[in-house]
Amino acid sequence: MTENQADTSPSSDKNGQSSSTALGDVAAQLAAVQSQLAAAMAQRPSVYAANPVTLVAVSKRQSDAKIDAALAAGQRVFGENRVQEATSRWAARRSQYDDLTLHLIGPLQTNKVAEAVALFDVIEVVDREKLARALATEMTRQNRHLPCFIQVNTGEEPQKSGILPDQLDDFFIFCRDDLGLSVQGLMCIPPVDEDAAMHFALLNSMAKRLNLSNLSMGMSSDYTDAIGFGATSVRVGSAIFGARAN
Repeated sequence: MTENQADTSPSSDKNGQSSSTALGDVAAQLAAVQSQLAAAMAQRPSVYAANPVTLVAVSKRQSDAKIDAALAAGQRVFGENRVQEATSRWAARRSQYDDLTLHLIGPLQTNKVAEAVALFDVIEVVDREKLARALATEMTRQNRHLPCFIQVNTGEEPQKSGILPDQLDDFFIFCRDDLGLSVQGLMCIPPVDEDAAMHFALLNSMAKRLNLSNLSMGMSSDYTDAIGFGATSVRVGSAIFGARAN
């Protein structure tokens, strides 16, 4: 979902967070998101009591100062879209924070696979055979076998990355059995002009069919809805950091 640069007047999404966040507000906004998550999980104690949702703070194109504010507030799981940007941002911070977990959540080109495998801890965007092969080869070369998510294009949008739903089963078997990738779950980004709930429900049903227990779904505008459909991780950016820089 594209989150555009906000104007000077703050606005709020349906989860109650402002889309225009000053540096000093990052900790407060992070706490507000965590509170919303806790309330949503409390509605489904049988699902989340033992395994709470992972909050992935989406830090792409955010300032270093805002990211440092989130780190100071205790956030340790972050999501990035671009390998090069993430490398420049996080390589040095690894020496300061040995408990960081970095998720790659944006499209991955095969020529960036080596860098991605070296930097990230979770790859959420496995979406085609060529990429899956490159990841398997590089993970073996680096002896770094990362958990992976298959990105599913639940809306079947031609401009969007992701395997189509009717191709998922065969692709999953290929990734798991032929390549030996550690496929832990599924990820989706619903169309902006459709009710996200139907896409969350679809992803949930596909994961159950494949006996996968992890679902990465839900962003700043709909992460509480995603929890209602069994999300195990949510990717939240503007609700924590405010609008991204261009």
